[in-house]
Amino acid sequence: MQFGIFTVGDVTPDPTTGRTPTEHERIKAMVAIALKAEEVGLDVFATGEHHNPPFVPSSPTTMLGWIAARTERLILSTSTTLITTNDPVKIAEDFAMLQHLADGRVDVMLGRGNTGPVYPWFGQDIRQGIPLAIENYALLHKLWREDVVDWQGRFRTPLQGFTSTPRPLDGVPPFVWHGSIRSPEIAEQAAYYGDGFFHNNIFWNKEHTQRMVSLYRERYAHYGHGTAEQAIVGLGGQVFMRRNSQDAVREFRPYFDNAPVYGHGPSLEDFTEQTPLTVGSPQQVVEKTLAFRDYAGDYQRQLFLMDHAGLPLKTVLEQIDMLGEEVVPVLREEFAARRPAQVPDAPTHASLLARREAGTEAGAGAAAPGATA
Repeated sequence: MQFGIFTVGDVTPDPTTGRTPTEHERIKAMVAIALKAEEVGLDVFATGEHHNPPFVPSSPTTMLGWIAARTERLILSTSTTLITTNDPVKIAEDFAMLQHLADGRVDVMLGRGNTGPVYPWFGQDIRQGIPLAIENYALLHKLWREDVVDWQGRFRTPLQGFTSTPRPLDGVPPFVWHGSIRSPEIAEQAAYYGDGFFHNNIFWNKEHTQRMVSLYRERYAHYGHGTAEQAIVGLGGQVFMRRNSQDAVREFRPYFDNAPVYGHGPSLEDFTEQTPLTVGSPQQVVEKTLAFRDYAGDYQRQLFLMDHAGLPLKTVLEQIDMLGEEVVPVLREEFAARRPAQVPDAPTHASLLARREAGTEAGAGAAAPGATA
């Protein structure tokens, strides 16, 4: 099982000091977080993509390329790449280039995005979000697997005899996770292609997450990629830790109460009871994270959000130290002991290459919906 960090790259004032970091400071902090993740033995660093204040990660592959040059083992991913407002041709090119630079330590999470004004900035209509996600991914999937592509769809100009360059490293496209909080169509899309499904597991109760993951698993099996238990699932989560749980609650409360995403809403106590947020000791984080398996089944990737709500970099790095030293080693051991033998590991470039050479690459056999070729 893979463990890592995901960030949304928000620039939020620290409510305890009133200071707002500069964009430069926030970008450099995200790099420092990735380097710390590798240092403490985590597996994955994933950055979001946003094109509006108060966020800074408008160019994920630029950041991940810089991090690739400074790391050796860390898998570099996104959380999310906007499949709706990005051109699939540019996604194909950018992530294949990153693959080569990082020697295969790359995968990608695709999503629709939930910021309405972004769509017209890139010439799209948010009311077409689902059709865009379906058609654009059908093209991206094709671009990475066919050397010469002819294409015609609804949302971009046709392609005739087009070759995306560079070609994927070793002929193996980056593994794709489809990220969704509430859209069953995206779970269906992930299942159709035999790709991974990621639920950010931040704001919703466990019953909602269970419904989304179960739908994906059932449809994954329906399309013949394996059993429902063999589907590739990733979950998010958010934590704040101190040795003593009372200290954690006291320190995190002003950040929670003022955070743009959930401040001035439910109390910290209500939110931690009703959602996966864990504020407490490392042992409490271990116990609550292990409980994700009760409603999501055996899954392959667990990412934690730790740098939001204006938390200073020093505090975030302390959190990652605790995660790497006291939480993840226990989670690795416990999840491995409970996982049935038939449940696969998270895909990596090496495992996908081995599967390709064995002639067992996963993929849908029918024509993708919403497109012609």
